[in-house]
Amino acid sequence: MAFPVRTCALVGRFSDPRVAESVATLLPHLRSRGVQVLVSEDAELPREAPVMRVPECTFAERADLLIAVGGDGTLLYGARLVARHNVPLVGVNRGRLGFLTDVMPQDMLHWVDAALAGTLEPDERPLLTARLHRPRGDSTQSFALNDVVMQKHDTGRTLDFETRIDGTYVNTHDGDGIIVASPTGSTAYALSCSGPIIEPHLAALVLVPICAHTLSDRPIVVAANSVIEVALLERADTQANVTCDGALLGALTPADRLEVTTATERVTLLHPPGYDYYRLLRSKLRWGRGSFEH
Repeated sequence: MAFPVRTCALVGRFSDPRVAESVATLLPHLRSRGVQVLVSEDAELPREAPVMRVPECTFAERADLLIAVGGDGTLLYGARLVARHNVPLVGVNRGRLGFLTDVMPQDMLHWVDAALAGTLEPDERPLLTARLHRPRGDSTQSFALNDVVMQKHDTGRTLDFETRIDGTYVNTHDGDGIIVASPTGSTAYALSCSGPIIEPHLAALVLVPICAHTLSDRPIVVAANSVIEVALLERADTQANVTCDGALLGALTPADRLEVTTATERVTLLHPPGYDYYRLLRSKLRWGRGSFEH
């Protein structure tokens, strides 16, 4: 990342009043700093807003920094936009939980200035690559910062599916699906399915069954360089979808194969100085209430 920042991309659900409030403060501040702001062509902003509307697919090539205003989902969306070009991201929290968007609105201008000057703490996080392999030999792929999820679609019936790790058969599952999460994503959907919390820089992946029919079907932590394969078994009315950080990658049929690996690309999150992952866990998961805070 070159400093000073001349161009930044801005993403957010601008129709949300909380996001709109922060953006209305942020835009004139960035203009006063001589920073050009890129937004998507269909961004719901006033016509007179000091922004340049461009296709989102050009953000990565044109921006020095991406600012996500909203919740963690907004930052995840921004991460997929810039992953191939290693554009750093800073998240302003106007959502609910905020594991990834850790700049609070009242401190936004101060820390945005720090991001422009290059004085925030860089934090590289691994990405996942999900590939849907089709019988014809073609494939569809996408990145995920948090997780790749295969789950049932529009049916009350469970799924029968197999998992393999590095080509070795692991298990035949009966349940609602499976999550393959990065360490970053271990505190997202995987956590709600009783998966373990993995320190963000540990070289690992976690496989977490969703509502498994067998109680012994438990989460598994594997090496980060593992190749995870998921295949549906043939059964009437089998319907499943694959999502990457909540965005649809495609439908999975018994003839297809889902492959998940750690990507060679990484994303860089920018944190205010003094970022403490364990303090974040205590805050968001309400650990240690009533005890002395060090």
